[in-house]
Amino acid sequence: MNSSINDMGRCDTADDRRVRHEDPPGHAGIAPSRRGFLLGAGSSLLGSAVASNSRATAAAPAPRVAIARCFNYDPSVLSSQLRVMASRVGDVPKLIKGKTVAVKLNLTGDANWWMLGLPPGRTYQVHPNLVLATAALLDSFGAKRIRFVEGTYQTRYSLDKYLQNAGWDLRPLSRLKAAVEFEDTRNLGKGSRYQTLKVPGGGSLFPAYELNHSYVDCDVFVSLAKLKNHITAGVTLGMKNNFGITPTALYSHHVPSENATSSRGAVIHTGEERPVDGVPQELAPTSPRLGSYRVPRCIVDLVGIRPIDLTIIDGIETVSGGEGPWCEDTAIQKPAVLLMGLNPVATDAVAMAVMGYDPMADHATGPFPGDNHLALAAAHGLGTNDLRRIQVVGLPLWQAVHPFPWEPLLRNT
Repeated sequence: MNSSINDMGRCDTADDRRVRHEDPPGHAGIAPSRRGFLLGAGSSLLGSAVASNSRATAAAPAPRVAIARCFNYDPSVLSSQLRVMASRVGDVPKLIKGKTVAVKLNLTGDANWWMLGLPPGRTYQVHPNLVLATAALLDSFGAKRIRFVEGTYQTRYSLDKYLQNAGWDLRPLSRLKAAVEFEDTRNLGKGSRYQTLKVPGGGSLFPAYELNHSYVDCDVFVSLAKLKNHITAGVTLGMKNNFGITPTALYSHHVPSENATSSRGAVIHTGEERPVDGVPQELAPTSPRLGSYRVPRCIVDLVGIRPIDLTIIDGIETVSGGEGPWCEDTAIQKPAVLLMGLNPVATDAVAMAVMGYDPMADHATGPFPGDNHLALAAAHGLGTNDLRRIQVVGLPLWQAVHPFPWEPLLRNT
């Protein structure tokens, strides 16, 4: 691993209390925020979560989301902490044992681009050490095969070669018992044809999508994401990471190209172009041509067709103000946390709360330039974004809050 990103440190042992058992006197340790949703007198959402969770019914057990305090990317501590978190959110070993597990990385942009004087893993991409620690965790749980997937679109190298060129040391993966594979899903890759997946309920943006075979040829799907803002979606967490599963060969221009190196902006964000002929076309071509309308709906569609079985969010070191170096007004943030959960909506909801945002924020409020994709996902039955219906285990939420000082200047764009 690059020595520049292999700094050593410590990771606090997580507290094993749940949110519903927490009653922080005076909410000590929470920084003030203009959002104030965690601190409002008499209407604290966190306080409501405590009260509601105490009345959780046996018929609908609240999803668990684990938070751990981690100050940097020490490999051995990451591995042990992931194991503790996995033991708290549910029966992860049973989920993994004997399975082919696809791990969707968040490598938006280019793995060679530094940001604000720091390497990508410490700013806007998932950190290499966390990727290796996740692989070790899955291997220890008996995974048959671990397949790393991402649609890079910036390069024509294979995914493993791309990572090695960026300084990733992949040699530890050769010592795992599980077979390890890499697939760049920007195009057909190693598959012979695309897989057409219909969106349950008919879809919000498209009725179906065509994907690389890797998202179908797996038993378990893991979203390994970064805790960040997003200019168009407001936040990019576990569910927004799924946005990258659409192949740019089909969803970047109307003219098909297996060697496309452009983004999905013209087709998905703005709707200026149609997907290639033969691919399921847009449901409502006269709907708003706004990224803040289209991207949230695409996110919900993609979580519907490729459900996320396990979400891990890297919030140790990251950025606010946008998703990558191309965004203005970005700043380094060090929330010093990891998050893990089995339900992606609930996990993203807790992650938003850590960022100081209300996961139930109305349209075009809080961090959202337009629609709140967590609310859309909840309305589609994919999970809950209501903190009162979620159990936070490990580090108490009130101790994990690290307010992000960003809201979009423009709404409905």
